[in-house]
Amino acid sequence: VDIARRIAMAARIRLPREFRRQVCRHCKGFILPGVSCRVRIKQRREPHVVITCLKCGGYMRIPLGKRKRGENKGE
Repeated sequence: VDIARRIAMAARIRLPREFRRQVCRHCKGFILPGVSCRVRIKQRREPHVVITCLKCGGYMRIPLGKRKRGENKGE
């Protein structure tokens, strides 16, 4: 995780979204659903997914908005 991040920073490129979501933003640890993180779907103001890191307790919110017409099906 740390090596991929350093290479991307040195080359000044962004990591793909799939890889960024596999790294905790707080402790920079690898996140594996069911092992090192907890995944919950919330329906409060707008539907979103909450990923909670079990190492540091930090969390990430990922909004579940409606898909745009030209967006890929894989994301």
